[in-house]
Amino acid sequence: MTHLVSLSRAARLAGVTRAELQRRIRSGEISTFEGEVAIADLLRAYPSVSLEKTGMLEQVERIKADALPRSHDADTALPSQEVLVARIRSLGRALARTAAQAEAQGALLDELRERLIAGDAGTALLGWLDARRADIDSLPAEDGRARLIANDTFLRLMSASVKIIPSGHEFFVDGTESILAAAVRAGLRLGYGCTSGNCGECKARVVSGEVTRIADHDYVLSERERQMGYMLTCCNTAVTDVVLEAAEARTAADLPAQDIRAQIRKLEREADDLLLLHVQTPRTQTLRFMAGQRARLTLENGAERELPIASCPCDGRHLQFSVRRGDADDAFAAHLFEGQPTREMVRVQGPAGEFVLHEEATEPAVFIAIDDGIAPIKSLIEHAISIDHIEAFHLYWTVDSPDGHYHRRWCRALKETLDNFAFTPLVGAHAADLVAMVRADLADPQQPLYYLAGPSAPVRALADALMAAGIGAGRISAEALT
Repeated sequence: MTHLVSLSRAARLAGVTRAELQRRIRSGEISTFEGEVAIADLLRAYPSVSLEKTGMLEQVERIKADALPRSHDADTALPSQEVLVARIRSLGRALARTAAQAEAQGALLDELRERLIAGDAGTALLGWLDARRADIDSLPAEDGRARLIANDTFLRLMSASVKIIPSGHEFFVDGTESILAAAVRAGLRLGYGCTSGNCGECKARVVSGEVTRIADHDYVLSERERQMGYMLTCCNTAVTDVVLEAAEARTAADLPAQDIRAQIRKLEREADDLLLLHVQTPRTQTLRFMAGQRARLTLENGAERELPIASCPCDGRHLQFSVRRGDADDAFAAHLFEGQPTREMVRVQGPAGEFVLHEEATEPAVFIAIDDGIAPIKSLIEHAISIDHIEAFHLYWTVDSPDGHYHRRWCRALKETLDNFAFTPLVGAHAADLVAMVRADLADPQQPLYYLAGPSAPVRALADALMAAGIGAGRISAEALT
């Protein structure tokens, strides 16, 4: 009997990223069956797989912990006792079915042998059947296939897979987190509002699998909705692997306009004229946005500015912005630089902008940041790591002085812990310099997708230079900052 697992679970079993697994599928090294991979094929591609996590998976987990903002570390531990017991029961039922099927198949082989003997079948066919039965009976307990199946069983105890239809997106629910929290962490944009069970905006239908409630909610599902399998993703977690029917925001236009009263949590001075502003939204009003978008911030004194969001959508409560000191009339920057208004309230309106990631694309991506264009680029890269679709990344960041690479620790962490990430820091590079470096670094400069961000004039010049070098306009996304 063929044992099939989803692509996401296959990547976890093999200890590689989903992007690496998809690369090998595209090259024909691994076959898929309706979006799933056979254990036998996975073992042929990764013969040294073991019960322990391999280095690549550990690297990805470490980079997500170190380089991405996380506010829910406590939720990535063991599942709750109730969920763990429910998963053990579910796996027990599945194991019982598998054992019964194996016993029935053994009985079928015995019956087939008896019928062949009764029909005076040829000795060659009987010999083949006996040899195959002996092979099955003599399989070692610790062969590669058994090891992978055991690993799969262990992973199913620790986390459940959720697949969304019609999009086909898949993610894991770890620890005690809700389905909604896990989806947001994975970079998906399911519909939601309060996240506390009051509004019903996160309602979704369970197509298959088992969920359990982990929090009470005031929103009342109708009797018909309950019969159809609807539940609130903010108040339920997955017990088994689950298929959900749920709407997702696929484009910037699908996201609602939001107006949130948030709080300034921290101000980090990166240079005499640069602050990193950390803003936290209320727990019940997480900002829904796409990586690369902007938000308008209004301080209590009425000063306002629209800024690129420099953080990942996977943590919409903790927003990060880069703020440059402006001229003497810049009341927004003056209040932040001189007043240091930590804990002060700030109005967040958004999101705005269409400089977003091509999420379904698996081609390599080249990110080019000019000066403070690193803010939206940083958001794009963190989101790309979160969804794990892109084959390879290369970040070029040019600034006016060597001290201008204020996210150097973040860049270095990515480069040191991700095998498919490259970082090239530059000083004073112009469009021609950047295009020359890209052509020198890449075997095929026309293959990647390009994301450019920075001041208007150099970004336009760079986009024109890339197109002059043969890069199609459709492969270039640009954000011109004012």
